[in-house]
Amino acid sequence: MRTRLLPLLIVLMAAVLLALGIPLGVSLAAAEQQKVVVDRIDDTARFAALAQWVTERPSGSRIDVADERYETLQKEIDRYEKVYGIRAGVFDRYAQPTVNAPRNWYVPNRGEGRDAFDEARAGRRSHDPEQVWPWQRHWLVVASPVIRDGDVVAVVVTDSPTGKMRSEILRGWLVIAAGLVAAMLLAVGAALRLSGWVLKPVRVLDTTTHAIASGRLKSRVAVAGGPPELRRLARSFNEMADNVEDVLEQQRAFVADASHQLRNPLAALLLRIDLLALELPEGNEEIASVRTEGKRLAQVLDDLLDLALAEHVEAHLRLTDIGELTAERVAAWEPVAESKGVTLTGTCPPTTAWADPVALSSALDAVIDNALKFTPEGKGVEVRVASNGTVSSVVVADGGPGLGDEELARIGDRFWRSPGHQNIKGSGLGLSITRALLAASGGSIEYAHHEPHGLRVTVTVPRTGPTP
Repeated sequence: MRTRLLPLLIVLMAAVLLALGIPLGVSLAAAEQQKVVVDRIDDTARFAALAQWVTERPSGSRIDVADERYETLQKEIDRYEKVYGIRAGVFDRYAQPTVNAPRNWYVPNRGEGRDAFDEARAGRRSHDPEQVWPWQRHWLVVASPVIRDGDVVAVVVTDSPTGKMRSEILRGWLVIAAGLVAAMLLAVGAALRLSGWVLKPVRVLDTTTHAIASGRLKSRVAVAGGPPELRRLARSFNEMADNVEDVLEQQRAFVADASHQLRNPLAALLLRIDLLALELPEGNEEIASVRTEGKRLAQVLDDLLDLALAEHVEAHLRLTDIGELTAERVAAWEPVAESKGVTLTGTCPPTTAWADPVALSSALDAVIDNALKFTPEGKGVEVRVASNGTVSSVVVADGGPGLGDEELARIGDRFWRSPGHQNIKGSGLGLSITRALLAASGGSIEYAHHEPHGLRVTVTVPRTGPTP
């Protein structure tokens, strides 16, 4: 979920920063250009004031080149061009230069410079030039009319290079970009913290749900941190888990109490059957059948009691040598395998994991017993211990008839037995007890086909210690 939420937050924050940064960059560029334009307007106004008495007289008489005012204006424009590198000139209404610097610079016949000249000749200061961007090589043209007695007698034109202005714009943009990058990094950090703060209760809830589904019914969500809605959800989840645990505890208590209470009358009933059998001819089939069913019922009650205890027992986890423990169980079952004519082999290298030795021993006994029951004479049962870094596993593969896909999905259900193996002694609770014992200690049990035929059971326990 975090992988979906975090990119969305980053994209939204990037969009907001760009929405702020782009107008800011445009405004910065416009402000830098406006400063240059204002300076040029002031310069052209000053030159226009000097040029009023240098231009042609209304009578049409020509200017005296030696005129002191003309020389002053020419010197001012020459010095202006030399110091600032800005081309400037005073042009008559026909775009002929009165004074200009450099001497070979004239008003162009077309383009932005000509438009500015024509606008000033009409008695208006030229409009602000188009915006110049850092990637352009451009000149800024500003023109102002020279007015005497209400008439436009000449036009002052300045043509400014934009290199310095473009550098200032670019420098300002770099500062803005650095600020945006810094803001983006802060936003990403904030998004990480925010997403972690929001999703941590969800992860804890997911972990706790998995733990409860695995049989650790005491697991609860710590109601701390996160949005108020998720804290309320955590409290509601804990209340639900408490109710579910209470219901299951009542069910387990009922099964345990019922099994315990039924064992005494059943034992008395079996005793009376044995006494009754003394009064009947030896080998009576009805008495033998009743005795067999009674013993079977007693075994079911014992298994029910074991299952109730297995689901209620607290696991005592410790670091255990799984290979050594499995080798002991294989050795314990070898006499049974020999009596059935079945080969029982074990490959048990040393490997450690966190497990309850008693619960794991009981689980392995149930699995090996089940494998020996269904393996015909002359076949074999193989027990193999392995580890893959995070878990240790014990694989028990038998050479029996195996199960179909539908039967494989139901194996381990309470009281379920394969329709094809009803003649095999059992209550259908052994593997359910095994699953409950393993779940209490954080382990699991899985079933699969064993080629070419048979069943493969994998008992898995974690190699990492329990979380405090």
